[in-house]
Amino acid sequence: MRPTRFKPARRQGGFTLLEMLAVIVLLGIVATIVVRQVGGNVDKGKYGAGKAQLASLSMKIESYGLDVGSPPKTLQQLVEKPGNSAGWAGPYAKPSDLKDPFGHAFGYRFPGEHGAFDLIFYGQDGQPGGEGYSADLGNWE
Repeated sequence: MRPTRFKPARRQGGFTLLEMLAVIVLLGIVATIVVRQVGGNVDKGKYGAGKAQLASLSMKIESYGLDVGSPPKTLQQLVEKPGNSAGWAGPYAKPSDLKDPFGHAFGYRFPGEHGAFDLIFYGQDGQPGGEGYSADLGNWE
């Protein structure tokens, strides 16, 4: 009888728990970086869309003024005919046009302090004042 030789066990293919945890942590870090970058671009895009929507809504108010004789007292009059306005040929806007891309209502003053009317986009925070993507923009700027 021949003595059996000791054969070292072959290493099985696969990953250790430590290797798996390291990969999960790295994926988490990469995902966090990507989400922050994309989130900033979304806010930038919404702010740019708000500027464009401000200009578009301002033109709709001017169109209303040409038909009726003066700008509307409220933005709602762009959507629904006021009771005593001859010449109204609307609706001039959809209800969704009266909200900015962040979901806030535009500010509106008639008569305006800077012109016949003031239309204000309050930015990301929807409040007067602010900086960056929360900065206010008016139709007079």
